[in-house]
Formats: sequence, structure tokens, C-alpha cells
Amino acid sequence: MKVLILAAGYGTRLARDLAESSEYAHLIGCPKPLLPVAGKPLITYWMEMLSTAHVQPSDVYIIVNNFNNDKFVQWKKDFPSVNLISDGSTSNDTRIGAVACIHLVVKQANIDDSLMVIAGDTLFYQDFSLTDFIKSFNDLQVTHPRGCSLLTYYTCSDLDVHKHGILEVNGEGLVTALVEKPKPDHTNSRKACPAFYLFTKQSLPILDNFMEDNKELPVSTRDAPGNFIRYLCTRQAVSAVGTSGRYDVGGLQSYITCNDNFKVTTAVS
Repeated sequence: MKVLILAAGYGTRLARDLAESSEYAHLIGCPKPLLPVAGKPLITYWMEMLSTAHVQPSDVYIIVNNFNNDKFVQWKKDFPSVNLISDGSTSNDTRIGAVACIHLVVKQANIDDSLMVIAGDTLFYQDFSLTDFIKSFNDLQVTHPRGCSLLTYYTCSDLDVHKHGILEVNGEGLVTALVEKPKPDHTNSRKACPAFYLFTKQSLPILDNFMEDNKELPVSTRDAPGNFIRYLCTRQAVSAVGTSGRYDVGGLQSYITCNDNFKVTTAVS
């Protein structure tokens, strides 16, 4: 299994929030995956979880942008075997988008294996077990010889349905659709799907097809990785397991909440 951490975004919403804050102004210019959470970079928590799950740093790829590349090079001194790949962009206007980033790494690194994709600005609640998630994926491959990718979801409220990509799942536990930010009355599901996926080896050629079919669309239309999930689940078996929740560090308030909660957990442990 290979792992890809998406870290090529520019954090424009967080940057706007920080520009209006005196208390957190020292974080201006810090990429979201490198934000300090309870004293260490957010992305470092993922490296620790991957280590516990026996994933080698040499199997981890991090896609960054040229603008922030040097900051990740500095962070990488603690993880010298990790692979950094740049998407070549220097601004939010020149970004290639999350799905294109996944495709770029698959091609450039010649990945021919299952691939875990992690949003670099996301952390799950502390009861999440990466080891259990990987075991669930491996178990699925026994019952689905043609391959079955695995997603996660957490239950959101009616008021928050419109903020998320929502999974619809059939009676066999397979994902039938991902509805992007629907109104509450447009779906009965409340399964919010974060950008955290474990794709099978067999799904990677489908990524080629997605890129070809959508090559004429603007980045703003095809950027979100949920667009590929919606495409994939009509072509390959996709399942999902529940989790209690996650921190999506999109703006300053969500960062503060994540940081404060991890401080409490660290102090207790």
C-alpha cells in the first residue's frame, strides 16, 4: 500500500481569517498541514498513525505546491524517507486541483498498488484507528475479488448536510452515490464523507478515465476529490465505514477547535 497526503492547497480561507486576527497572526504563511496542533505539525500526527499501522515513510508521498515547497522540505528533515512531489503551481490561481494532484503522483511515482489518500488539513477524532481501517479494507478484498475501495463517513446534522459531500449506501453496504452539498430534503442520508480514501490498485486506471472525460472542465468544477468518488462508485465496488467525526481545518475557528481538543487529549494522556 502507498499513501498520498494532499498538501498542495493554498488555504485562502484560513489566510483571510489570520489576516484579521492579532492572536494568531504568527501563523500567517504556514501551510495548513504544518499548522501546530498541540505542539506539533498536523501532518506529523498522520505520520505517527501510519507508523503504528506499519506503513513505511518511503511509501508515503506528499504533494505540495512550489510556493510552500521549502517549508515542507524543512519539515521533512524529521522524515527523510518521505517523498515530496510538487504540483508545479505557485498560486491558488495556477493550482491543478486535488484529483489532478492524485493523478500526477500516481503517474510520476509509477504507483501500481492500493493507494490511501489523506487530506492534509484533516484529522479524525482521537478514537479513530487507522490500523482497523486498513484491516477493513483488506477484509473487503476477500469478498470482492475485483476490488473494493473504502471510504469513511460520520453522521452530520440536518443543518449541516448542505456543507458536505453525502454518501448514499445500499442495503449491501456499498456506496451508490456521493451527493455534493445537497439540501436536507434532497437525500435521506446523513453520511458526510471526508477526503480520506483507500483506493484499490484496480481503481487507478479509472482515475485515468476520469481525467480524460473531464479534461475540458475548469479546475473549480473538477477540483474536489468527491467528484472522483462519484465517478468511481458507478464503476467499481466502493464501501464505507463510520467514524465518530473529524476536524476539517478550513478556517481559523476550526483550527482553534482542533488545537484545543488535542491539547486536552494530550494533557490527559
